[in-house]
Amino acid sequence: MVTDVSSEMVGAVLPLYLVLGLGLSPLQFGFLDGLFNGATALVRLLGGRLADRGGGRHRTVAGAGYLLSALSRLGLLLAGGSAGGIAAALAADRLGKGVRTAPRDAMISLSAGPRDLGRAFGVHRAMDTTGALLGPLVAFAVLWATADAYDAVFVVSFAAGLLGVLLLVLFVPGAAAAPAPVRAPRPPTARRTLRDPVFRRIVTAAALLGAATVGDSFLYLLLQRQLDLSPMLFPLLPLGAAACYLLLAVPAGRLADRVGRRLPFLAGHGALLAAYLLLPVPLGPATAVLVLVLIGVFYAATDGVLMALAGPVLPAGGRAGGLAVLQTGQALARLLGAAGFGAAWTWWGARPALLAAALALAAALAAARRILPEGKPS
Repeated sequence: MVTDVSSEMVGAVLPLYLVLGLGLSPLQFGFLDGLFNGATALVRLLGGRLADRGGGRHRTVAGAGYLLSALSRLGLLLAGGSAGGIAAALAADRLGKGVRTAPRDAMISLSAGPRDLGRAFGVHRAMDTTGALLGPLVAFAVLWATADAYDAVFVVSFAAGLLGVLLLVLFVPGAAAAPAPVRAPRPPTARRTLRDPVFRRIVTAAALLGAATVGDSFLYLLLQRQLDLSPMLFPLLPLGAAACYLLLAVPAGRLADRVGRRLPFLAGHGALLAAYLLLPVPLGPATAVLVLVLIGVFYAATDGVLMALAGPVLPAGGRAGGLAVLQTGQALARLLGAAGFGAAWTWWGARPALLAAALALAAALAAARRILPEGKPS
């Protein structure tokens, strides 16, 4: 939660800072956004594999990732207006996220029973989203108090990131819940993990859907243009989606534990498809709120549910590495999706690009419906 306050403070102002402040085109922004979300593939795999070694070093590896992300806020502060410095700071933040995500999710998966995984990930995502809800509010307050001083946002974000690292060190157990043997076996490689046909189907479906997913930053930029919002109000746009995500994360996880994790995962992408279809039409305040709600429903029904779907398929000794493979495939697919949408927006305009994205997502949904296993809790 605390780390997400730090991350979302920066995430809330960054699209505006890059596009309006530094003058990046949608194509350039799409490339950067996709690159820093997808180019952490090798780091994700390395982080997962290191966490599985020696009976599980999940906290140590995750802590290193959290610390790197916190330090990246100083990089943004020192970069000033340098595009290269900003790119390096964003890369450090994404590398930190890539290192920590799989070990963190493995700790959650190993600490909950198979029948409660959806709820466990729902609780975690709800805490994440509380931070995501507070982050833009803090960014808005800092910008208002400092007359749009982005540097002040970066300083406060750095302090919050360090607090998150401290909480991890002091309160998170140092070992995963599953006991490790004296001589732990070598964790399975990515190739061995993908030999499991059920896990391979999950990875394939997640990658197909990820390739048809437009980055949130694009959606918020489109909403800002449609509503002609003041730049000062831009950081408040993610609050609607975050509030909905916060309210629905735990109920969606419980529902997934009861009915199977496949249906909520697909339904969440259906909500995102509805948001894509609403955005090209002229928006009033009520329709804009509906779009934000649909984005929140999408995350509540997919983010933690996907980890709960994949976790029981993987062996305990290779849980972090396997989840890293899944997250890497999804991240690389979203890299292609973000870059492709940015190019389409630049060449065709926003409305044709959104319609193309909607068609791609509908096709991916039809394919995923056939590919995904049921995901019934055992």
